[in-house]
Amino acid sequence: MVARTFTVAFEGVQARLVEVQCAVTPGLPNFTVVGLPDKAASEGRERVKAALAALSIALPSRRITVNLAPASLPKEGAHFDLPVALALLVALEILPRDAAEQTVALGELSLDGRLMPVLGALPAAMAAAEAGHALLCPRACGAEAAWVGGCQVLAADSLADVIRHFTAQTPLPVAAPGAVSPRDHGRDLRDVKGQERAKRALEIAAAGRHHLLMVGAPGSGKSMLAARLPGLLPPLAPDEALETAMIHSLAGLLDEGGIRRERPFREPHHTASVAAIVGGGRGAKPGEISLAHNGVLFLDELPEFPRMVLETLRQPVETGEVVVARANAHIRYPCRFLLLAAANPCRCGHLAQPEHACARAPDCGAEYLGRISGPLMDRFDLRVEVPPVAFRDLDLPAAAEGSAAVAARVAAARARQTARFADHPLVRVNADAEGALLEAVAAPDAEGRALLTRAADRLGLTARGYHRVLRVARTIADLDGADTVRAPHVAEAASYRLVGAPRSS
Repeated sequence: MVARTFTVAFEGVQARLVEVQCAVTPGLPNFTVVGLPDKAASEGRERVKAALAALSIALPSRRITVNLAPASLPKEGAHFDLPVALALLVALEILPRDAAEQTVALGELSLDGRLMPVLGALPAAMAAAEAGHALLCPRACGAEAAWVGGCQVLAADSLADVIRHFTAQTPLPVAAPGAVSPRDHGRDLRDVKGQERAKRALEIAAAGRHHLLMVGAPGSGKSMLAARLPGLLPPLAPDEALETAMIHSLAGLLDEGGIRRERPFREPHHTASVAAIVGGGRGAKPGEISLAHNGVLFLDELPEFPRMVLETLRQPVETGEVVVARANAHIRYPCRFLLLAAANPCRCGHLAQPEHACARAPDCGAEYLGRISGPLMDRFDLRVEVPPVAFRDLDLPAAAEGSAAVAARVAAARARQTARFADHPLVRVNADAEGALLEAVAAPDAEGRALLTRAADRLGLTARGYHRVLRVARTIADLDGADTVRAPHVAEAASYRLVGAPRSS
């Protein structure tokens, strides 16, 4: 008799259904797992045998074969332990066949039969819901998986609980979604003295998800401004929250099984590797750019990142997705994020201050910022200079306008964009608009068109730079509540292309 149950294998954020087949046949005693399992999945047979022995369930002196179908799909991880144990128990006629065949299970078994938490419960619940099955998972994963509607999620502490459930002794309760309280950022724009132009650029970036580069001397407030960007962003929409949570589930970053509405803010160190930033490594896990999906990726000291890391950002920034290529698979992860970067004007950081600049000025500035290639620099919609703040300005009163007022304007601008792009599901903000759609929604008036043409000629804008100025102008008009992009909106948008132009060493 061949017993069946179901589990999942992960391909990026997608969970593909896997049929677990178990056959107990005459022959020399052996326990084999086939179907392209990795080391962790194939070692699961030892954990299954120990867990069953802890429950005083003896395996027959026969040949046990477990097949993970389809066999061409790589199976990675220890979450195959529980479905293998279920299929084996059905084959031994300890559990009823019908219930197991209507269940998608995942969970790692300890040697004493306890169920250990695993990654990816949320994508697994999505796959189970699409297949019309219930999901069986460890107790620690139940609150996370229960966020998926239309899927009955059963969470158990041990294999013994699972057996009692399927034999109608003690039914498992249905898991409830986890609740996570919102985080209080505790950082307000009122804390920043001066830097009005940088604050304005931060507001525009938040409103339209435009990439922003800040260039300034050490201590001028670049990191301080960046830390206050999360307080300006609107909360995640329900579909955005689910998208982001699925990626974080694969990375094990969901706290207490709750789905947060705050947008992610990732700030990797400049020593991070290509795999850490873009994704890859063992199991082709998502990188920082995918963990920042629908949020912010902050790269402090941008020129200090290895050139290879910086160049790998060019395509994901443009397309909104990254493909991690492997010999046997190509894994796609979404990565639509706001790229926020900060850089010193030169290695010593005091290029604009003659009393502090090094003997190599001004060549040190061209050499330092020259580490950022022209194509990558061209992808920044906004480039703003952050000058040092005078000591006398630090004693000035706090700014009258704080993060709450700016966040309200950002939310209103985002609401206009949501209504504008309601018929375009792949476009959420102005930064996503392109081609004919961009020309339709961001077409300036006659005066603005003439100004944009002159600015393009004077600044030597590329076609990409031209369209990015259009997108920024549309966002500035949204912040002003204007239906039409006018000359002042174009002028302000073009002014943010003046700082940090590509330089050669």
